[in-house]
Amino acid sequence: MSYCVNCGVELEASLKECPLCHTPVINPKELGKEHPASPYPTDKGQVEVVKRKDLGILISVVLSATSVTCLLLNLLVFDASLWSLLVIGSCMCLFVFSFPAIFYSKTPIYLSLLADGAAVAVYLFLITFLTDSDIWFWQVGLPIVVILSILAEFYPLLAKLHPLTILPCSLCIFIEIPVFCVALELLIRHVLLLPYRITWSAVVLTVCVIIDIALITILAKKRLRNEVRRRLHF
Repeated sequence: MSYCVNCGVELEASLKECPLCHTPVINPKELGKEHPASPYPTDKGQVEVVKRKDLGILISVVLSATSVTCLLLNLLVFDASLWSLLVIGSCMCLFVFSFPAIFYSKTPIYLSLLADGAAVAVYLFLITFLTDSDIWFWQVGLPIVVILSILAEFYPLLAKLHPLTILPCSLCIFIEIPVFCVALELLIRHVLLLPYRITWSAVVLTVCVIIDIALITILAKKRLRNEVRRRLHF
């Protein structure tokens, strides 16, 4: 048994160079002799990377098979209610949500958000077939989805105007949270035929306004902004 003259690692007799430091192995007693074949493979292969197209086909097949089998099971066996609509709606939402990341990464973000909102709205509409009335969908469910979609669309618009780092993103979030809460409370009061006023959403509004003022102050002062980014590793 021999050892590498450079790093000292123990070597197999068939090796022509050290596997660690690649120093040539020269044995004066075996000069002129033919070395046996190396026990290690010479080709350095690697596992083939899964293509995005193949992954998309797999997800499409799984979601489609799940939807179809649950629909047939619902129609042929458990036919007391249309419970398969919940499964079909969930599969549809998963497909729409994963489409930009798996099928077409160049999809504009505003179109992706719009498609996500539409998928959620369709899913809620499918639930109406399992309820006694669809009033909750038209008066509460659909308006909430529309409000959330509109608020989400502000991010792509702001990103075009100014690069969104953590601090500006935080400011946008704490602006949109009270807007959504106030709109939600007014919507609920409209459905319940109550006077238009804000109660619990006023608390959320007050807290978020304080946070927004603090964030605006930090963004306006360069030294404060740099200090916050340094301490929080932004």
